[in-house]
Amino acid sequence: MSCLTSMIEPLRAANEIAGQTTFEWQLISENGAKVTSSAQVVFEPDLSLSEDLAPDLLFLLSGPLSEFATPRASNAVLRRMERAGVVLGGISGGVFPLVKAGVMEGYRCSVHWCYEAAFKSEFPTMNATDDVIVTDRRRYTASGAAAAFDLALRMIEERLGGAIAHEVACWFQHPMMRGEGVQQRVPMQSSAESELPDLVARAVALFAGRIADPISIYEVAATLQVTPRQVERAFKKATGQSPTHYYRHLRMKAARQLVLYSKDSMAQVAEAVGYATATPLVGHYRKAFGVTPQEDRGRINAFRVQGNVPLPSV
Repeated sequence: MSCLTSMIEPLRAANEIAGQTTFEWQLISENGAKVTSSAQVVFEPDLSLSEDLAPDLLFLLSGPLSEFATPRASNAVLRRMERAGVVLGGISGGVFPLVKAGVMEGYRCSVHWCYEAAFKSEFPTMNATDDVIVTDRRRYTASGAAAAFDLALRMIEERLGGAIAHEVACWFQHPMMRGEGVQQRVPMQSSAESELPDLVARAVALFAGRIADPISIYEVAATLQVTPRQVERAFKKATGQSPTHYYRHLRMKAARQLVLYSKDSMAQVAEAVGYATATPLVGHYRKAFGVTPQEDRGRINAFRVQGNVPLPSV
């Protein structure tokens, strides 16, 4: 719902400021039926995806686990639109069904950081980036709701000019018009963590690049040309944690993405974050989040299903 309104509201405001209807939109669901968002707000679409649509742009908005009820037919509609020259886009989890439709081969795409592990697990050959927005020829992807607002501002600027785009941003107190090449900022647990010393930041980068194939503190120290003791002291001072615990938390965050946003088995999740079996993963996961992976997946699924039927996503 947030992604939807973040796309539509800037366009509505641009029309109002410009005094003309430059942008028009319609809501589409797969079969034309009402759609319940994850916030339980119901939307009544204007059209179904199966109709003979010819939009200039079509954006998919969904959770990463959402699937078409009739994927063969619906994916065929998207591929037909692709051949007809329609600009196709995905906002946040909407990039997942876009890739599944087979219309993203050879294109770069933006993936929300919280879906990154799940996306790479499901689509290992895709050229995914952590940029806020990516426009690659006739493909537009944005990492989340705020990024969708940025993408809408860019569309406004292209069609109505920078002055109107700037006024729209001011209307909504949007602090910065982010363009391409801007990377997502992952929320930190504390302000101190957002400004890590150079040694610690470089070590964290090494850790982040070796989630599935863990690197030892000795290897990190050798790569950075310092002693393991220096790495230990730097982490303790900057984060209050040992590098081992910090690294494990990074791996647990990646594991949680897979637990919540993929259908991988616990054995597959364990392997993806560098464990030979699921047993130690379960213990470390419980320590990090207070629940087992199975409990966490079951809890989030309680919000996604109703009467054992998946709730559709906008």
